[in-house]
Amino acid sequence: MSEIFGSIWWLLVTLGLLITFHEFGHFWVARKLGVRVLRFSVGFGRPLWSRRGSDGTEYAIAAFPLGGYVKMLDEREGNVAEEELGAAFNRKPVSTRIAIVAAGPVFNLVFAVLAFWLMFLVGIPESRPVIGSVSGIAAEAGIEPADAIVSVDGRDTRTWSHAILELVTHALDRNSVQVTVEDENGIRTDHFLDLSRLGADFSEEKTLEAVGIEPWRLVLPPVVGTVNEDSPAFAAGFYPGDRIVSIAGEQVENWRSIGYLVQTHGREGEPLPVTVNRDGLSLELEVFPRKEKSGLLSSRLILGVTNADISSEQRALLERAAILLRLGPVQGLGAAVKETWRLTGSTLGLLGRMISGKASVKNLSGPISIAQFANSSASAGLSHFLFFLGAISLSLGILNLLPIPVLDGGHLLYYLIELAKGSPVSEQAQIAGQYFGLIALAGLMSLAFINDILRLVG
Repeated sequence: MSEIFGSIWWLLVTLGLLITFHEFGHFWVARKLGVRVLRFSVGFGRPLWSRRGSDGTEYAIAAFPLGGYVKMLDEREGNVAEEELGAAFNRKPVSTRIAIVAAGPVFNLVFAVLAFWLMFLVGIPESRPVIGSVSGIAAEAGIEPADAIVSVDGRDTRTWSHAILELVTHALDRNSVQVTVEDENGIRTDHFLDLSRLGADFSEEKTLEAVGIEPWRLVLPPVVGTVNEDSPAFAAGFYPGDRIVSIAGEQVENWRSIGYLVQTHGREGEPLPVTVNRDGLSLELEVFPRKEKSGLLSSRLILGVTNADISSEQRALLERAAILLRLGPVQGLGAAVKETWRLTGSTLGLLGRMISGKASVKNLSGPISIAQFANSSASAGLSHFLFFLGAISLSLGILNLLPIPVLDGGHLLYYLIELAKGSPVSEQAQIAGQYFGLIALAGLMSLAFINDILRLVG
């Protein structure tokens, strides 16, 4: 239940920030170019809160949070006093109207750069694309375990996210791609993956598996290193060196599975059976897990134990695979612009492939998936949440630029046609476009919502 509330909360935080910034772009540019703004609303529908500022603009927060709007003085929406005609949106030159409409998506782009910049200033833990095991296409290409992917088709891949994005693009196009790897001694070699061999049933969601690459993960044995005093484990009689064999009758494979099994079978204040191996003897212990907060609106059950020290070999691989990237203000801004450019290209490429049928429309995500990603990224720390905000802001900006009437891109299309033909698009054409846009937008939202439901039940 706490995860549901946490997801709803962080979804509202995310939408509130991004919608406000997007609409502020329209608002700020409109005011600068002499257009009077009547209302600035975050959300649609009935206002939950509103106030009128000294500038005459009504500021509101409405009930339906999936969007917002800036209402400007316009003769098409009501009578305008003669002395105010110069401040009406429809009386402005087409270039001014283009600037006002484009400002929202542009501000989304600016927000993405700022979010990534702050992320690099704070420092983000990154996972280098170090390979754990190889098979199939990757093994035949000569790639080996412990190799780190440093570039795909000449484009740097600092993280697993970068590597996967690049590989997905080439996998969808079914072409051969050059992958440069670096071994544990720092020696780099080039390999060619023949992705034309991917089957017709290939799913971009499982690109690494289809190529034959499994990321390296630190696998820790389920051996207790320390037992915190005044913890459930201390009260139950756990000792350092105990090997946890099973929890509630389920076998414990590694340290990672302990947390999963405790959350699955444990209940606060109720006994949880745990079998441990101590000096060759099997012991049955009974522990009462305790609930602790793990985020603003989330919590989890804990035993109060930490893992045993890792081996020197594991530590060397961990130091090679996991890094904390922290940059200064100037270098961070350059990296933020580069990250924004990379994600923009990947997003547009994936969108184009969905339109052409090369990529599945299952990649579309709706509010449920966004809420889950918001909650998980917020729980992972500030830098992860900043990356999430930047990526979603970028997607929102690109979505709004689609040439669909009712979206900013649709209005821009009308104004570009007006520039070309020298006169506005007819009112009848605009009304027909509005109907088409509403149907298209409803279809996209329905498809995204269905994808969300299928992910939940799948």
